[in-house]
Amino acid sequence: MRSGICSITVLSTLIDYYGVPSDTPGMATRPPGTPRSQVEHVEAAMSEAVGEPRFLPHLVVHETEAWVLACPEVLSELVGAPKLAGRIRALTVSSGGPELVNDGPDTAPSKRLRSLVPGYRKTVDGPDAIGLTGVDAVRRQCPHADAWFHAVDERLGTIRRS
Repeated sequence: MRSGICSITVLSTLIDYYGVPSDTPGMATRPPGTPRSQVEHVEAAMSEAVGEPRFLPHLVVHETEAWVLACPEVLSELVGAPKLAGRIRALTVSSGGPELVNDGPDTAPSKRLRSLVPGYRKTVDGPDAIGLTGVDAVRRQCPHADAWFHAVDERLGTIRRS
């Protein structure tokens, strides 16, 4: 690569907010409010700390398993548990959406999935459910994820027009 020339248009992160280290920029100064507003605060602080306009930090509210919670029917079929979809829908409705499922040590999305599906395989079942359901379904149910996908599309010039 020649000096001064770089082909990177956008560099992003995909990190579970639930496990972000306490010394991450913005963590110590999070304002009270919703999980999404706190995540946005930390992302802004990360962006400011890096100081590079191509850097687009993204923290998943609360874990990537929140995206799996947006795929109840497919996950139910994948794991062979017909009643699972209804249980997941009830959980996400009572929480206000997949991204708002509680982030406590025993109630984080991954813990909830493991309690609903004892044989749940985090690195197989979750990605399969998201892949088979499609990112558009995740975007419809997870506003913070949708904002990130939109920002990436915008920076890459790949925004889809309806």
